[in-house]
Amino acid sequence: MVPLPTKTPLTGLQAEQFRHRLDQQATAALKQLPGLDLLVRAVLGPIAEQFFYLDNISTSVLVGPVQLPDLHTLLVEACQVLDLAVPQLYVRQHPVPNAYTFAMRGKQPFIVVHTALLELLNPAEIQAVLGHELGHLKCDHGVYLTLANVLALAASQLPGGEIWAQGLQGQLMEWVRCAEFTCDRAALLATQDARVVASVLMKLAGGSPSLSPQLNLDAFLAQARAYETANDTPLGEAVQQLRSPSLTHPLPVLRAKEIDRWSQGRQYQSLLQQEGIRYTDQVPIKGGWRNW
Repeated sequence: MVPLPTKTPLTGLQAEQFRHRLDQQATAALKQLPGLDLLVRAVLGPIAEQFFYLDNISTSVLVGPVQLPDLHTLLVEACQVLDLAVPQLYVRQHPVPNAYTFAMRGKQPFIVVHTALLELLNPAEIQAVLGHELGHLKCDHGVYLTLANVLALAASQLPGGEIWAQGLQGQLMEWVRCAEFTCDRAALLATQDARVVASVLMKLAGGSPSLSPQLNLDAFLAQARAYETANDTPLGEAVQQLRSPSLTHPLPVLRAKEIDRWSQGRQYQSLLQQEGIRYTDQVPIKGGWRNW
């Protein structure tokens, strides 16, 4: 593997220095639900942790210095930049490009990456994905991610599970979508190249191993601007509101536009310069995000 450009280590980086305001708001709303945090940590967490850990260690390949060492190097470098301990990383044979994280506070966290995603991306883009997943760990998203995984499992496999999960799932999915904005910022901090993060989103939207060499990132960013303009109407906002509850992630074009905006702002630049300044987002977000 050709070495990637050297990044600035963000020693002492704290989650609140890059957490998106929508993540802050959605997390605060979930914390208002009485007993939810305790329920996950004390009851659901230990069971889910054991289930998902055994599932992954029995069906995936554990990455390390002598097992897929290039991937291990990308992970270690991202952890050094984000000032995190190195979690376990597994590669799972799967035709759907995806990656996910599991962690409960005080337990062994791990990241899983599907082979289809690795085939789709170049090394810098893979490191962006790892940085995104590390963002979940940095921000202690594990409690609510665990609950999201349990609800998804219940809705798909348990008799009556869809009805049981429906009440909480809407609010939880809103939090998941908001948390993705924060983790896109972690991906940018890990790679320190906004075009790399945007390229990942472009390939997830419409890429394949054969099509990727023909994709044009500038055209995709122009597409994001066009969508934002078209969506900034009463009809566009209504369509976005109807569609948002069914999404597990924000729309790729909007994520690309948002990370491009944040990369040019003072908050991101201050982190790279180790100024330690904290800011909240002040720029209104168009395209339906403000309606979540």
